[in-house]
Amino acid sequence: MRFLWLIVLIPVVLSCSKNQELNKIQGSWELQTGKIIKRNDTVITDYTEGQRLIKIINETHFSFLRHDLNKGKDTNAIFIAGGGAYRYDGKNYNEYLEFCTGRSWEGKEFSFQISIVGDTLVQSGYEKNEELGIDQKIIETYIRTKN
Repeated sequence: MRFLWLIVLIPVVLSCSKNQELNKIQGSWELQTGKIIKRNDTVITDYTEGQRLIKIINETHFSFLRHDLNKGKDTNAIFIAGGGAYRYDGKNYNEYLEFCTGRSWEGKEFSFQISIVGDTLVQSGYEKNEELGIDQKIIETYIRTKN
C-alpha cells in the first residue's frame, strides 16, 4: 500500500518542482548588460545608459521592448520590439520569435541556458541569422523589475 502512495506522490512532487521553476522566470526583467562574442571579439554593452530594454515573460509567451531615453531626438534613437512563444524546463530556455520590428528575425528559434539567482537572471546562448550574416554568442544579465 505504501508503494502505491509513492507512485501517486512522485508525479505530484515533480509537477510542483517544474511549476516553481516556471514561476521563477515569469515576470518583468530589465536588461543591465549584454556581452556579444564573435570569434575573438567581445563587445559589452551597458543597457542602463541612454536606453532601456525590458523583457516580459508570462506563462506561455515572452516579449521585449527596447528604446532610447531621449525619445528618439538624437542620433542614438532606437526602438526594437518582439515576442513570441517560449519553452523553459528550469535551465534550458527556447524562444520562438513570432513578431519583431526587425522582420528578418521573425520565425527564428533561439536556445539559451538560464540561471536565476535571487532577482538576477543570466541568459546565454547563440544567435544565428544567416540572412543577416550573424553568428554570435550572447550573455545577457537582467534584474527583476520592482513594482
